[in-house]
Amino acid sequence: MTTTRGRIDKRQAILEGAFTVFSRLGYAQAGVQDIADEAGVAKPTVYNHMTDKATLFRHAIETAARTILDQRIAALEPLATPGDDLRATLEEVARALLRLHTDGRSCALRRLLYSEITHFPDILDIVVESGPDRLNQAVADRMARLALAGRLRTTDPDLTAEQFMALLLGPLEARSQMGTRVLEEAELQVMARTAVDTFVRAWGTP
Repeated sequence: MTTTRGRIDKRQAILEGAFTVFSRLGYAQAGVQDIADEAGVAKPTVYNHMTDKATLFRHAIETAARTILDQRIAALEPLATPGDDLRATLEEVARALLRLHTDGRSCALRRLLYSEITHFPDILDIVVESGPDRLNQAVADRMARLALAGRLRTTDPDLTAEQFMALLLGPLEARSQMGTRVLEEAELQVMARTAVDTFVRAWGTP
């Protein structure tokens, strides 16, 4: 059991180190020795876990995308028990999602996707499968529950979820200059409040 746990821990360290190095240097400039140093393991250990740099890159991208997804799904938890003030709960969730979308890992993942997609076209499928599609499904599930409880007026939770996320993330790429500009908390709060105001006007019950 200890040996298995140690192997899992090393694999996780390698994937985290790889994502950090790829984000900093890009795929072409990143070396396996750089990744080993970042992960705190020997270079042969990296090859023992991953056959080559390209495989390591794909797994690092997938792991980062899944970590980001888990955090975003956790941010939806207040919608399970929204209380009397649904608007306030929606704003809380919106702010959390905006913070996560603009944190260092999320921005680094998007930059890697933009810069490397021509060389690794399959990473778009990896990121979408582990990210936006599943997040939208989770949001749609929350919207469906709110509709059944009479808190939202929608017969299409998927569309409602899509519009909620579009209102939040639509302006974000331009405002953050594709993740290169840090957005202050006050600006994120305004964006969340404006998005929720529009959403509630469209989908809220009287």
